[in-house]
Amino acid sequence: MGKRLSDNLCSLYLGAANKLKPKKAKKKIIAYVESYDDIAFWRSVFADFEDEHCYFEVMLPSKKNLQKGKKSVLMNDLGARLGVNMVACVDSDYDYLLQQTTSTSRQINNSRFVFQTYAYAIENYQCYAGALHEACVMATLNDHQLVDYEGFMRMYSQIAYPLFVWSVWFYRKRDLNGFPLMEFCSYVRLDHVNIRRPEECLAQMAKRVNNKVKNLEKRYAHALNEIESLKAEFEYLGVTPETTYMFIQGHHIMESVTLKLLGPVCTTLRRERETEIKALAMHNTQYRNELTCYERSLLGIDVVLRKQDGYKESPLYKKIENDIREFLKRMG
Repeated sequence: MGKRLSDNLCSLYLGAANKLKPKKAKKKIIAYVESYDDIAFWRSVFADFEDEHCYFEVMLPSKKNLQKGKKSVLMNDLGARLGVNMVACVDSDYDYLLQQTTSTSRQINNSRFVFQTYAYAIENYQCYAGALHEACVMATLNDHQLVDYEGFMRMYSQIAYPLFVWSVWFYRKRDLNGFPLMEFCSYVRLDHVNIRRPEECLAQMAKRVNNKVKNLEKRYAHALNEIESLKAEFEYLGVTPETTYMFIQGHHIMESVTLKLLGPVCTTLRRERETEIKALAMHNTQYRNELTCYERSLLGIDVVLRKQDGYKESPLYKKIENDIREFLKRMG
């Protein structure tokens, strides 16, 4: 009797252990990404689509060397094997907007085994305006909203939009010297942000942008009809004067726009909380202890932006989800 009970327990244990084996008997789909930073983003994307039938394993494009980047994902020998068991995940950069005008844009926009961000890069999602207030709360533990973040990014986009259209036009013409990307970014940067009057830095930027647009319209008057046609095409692709910041170089939007705004905002919010702690403390020891506890709970706003996922409500993110859903439907 004791031996039979022991055998039954052993059998139950082995059965449970087998169930603990990760993703047993599921179909594995390899997803190659451009860099280490991209792994967490695409893992979060694919996690919502994993079920008892399939799962994704996100990795860099090579196990033999440290080669990374879009070209490594799309152009090396892995690219020839993309299919139902192997997909590529890339930042769109300008390729989504270039559509069929370059070989890379054609591959990215036409292949059902290539998933793209649609936004310029992952950083644009991390700077999604609808999630910026929550990011500030996470970084400061203070729910006081000092700036209308969505309104600010909408105004920023409206100002940048006319010059942005010119930037893409030059890329479509493959004229990378006529108006380089870094020059464009220099016009749509933010200078010092006064959170009491955030509109002032936008006004300064508007002067730079308007002067440059007038200069380009004068020098390239023959292209004005093409510029208007490009605006119409952009609207079809989801690029509007209000959403332009999602399509501008992601590193620029993170470092020269979003952090320029949120840095002083978070500093002010932390000082507010510290002042409140000092005012409410019964004595100096309690003040020091409470302040230490608060400071230990804080996170840098740059860290929070890279970890939060409020961008999942973005219309562009929904396009990624639709692409994956269609891929899995065809596969199934």
